[in-house]
Amino acid sequence: MSNAYPSHVFKICSEQEWSNATRFGTYTGSSDDHRDGFIHLSTAAQLPETAAKHFHGQDNLVLISLSTSALGAQLKWEPSRGGALFPHLYSALDPEIADDVRRLALDADGIPQIPNDILTMASQTRVDPTA
Repeated sequence: MSNAYPSHVFKICSEQEWSNATRFGTYTGSSDDHRDGFIHLSTAAQLPETAAKHFHGQDNLVLISLSTSALGAQLKWEPSRGGALFPHLYSALDPEIADDVRRLALDADGIPQIPNDILTMASQTRVDPTA
């Protein structure tokens, strides 16, 4: 994988979905993922907008950190929102490869809050398909 891609990508899902994934040994995605044929992921820079747009008002969410190298060739970078490249996983996800899983708190407006260390990551990485 090119150096132009971040070392980690992220998935937001419900605690229940992730609990089921760890119990059964696989995460096949949300209903939106099933509809679209891949698991939607985000870079650190994309997380705040993803959280606000798709998870507003939803409690009991977790943020899963995944190494892009562990995801392998099934991870594709494809244009989405405004032409930005988003990471899409074209396979089920083995919960064992998660580097970190954190519960997300909602702010006063009901938006899931991304941890500061991950937001810091956002300013240090970019997605450049030409590199």
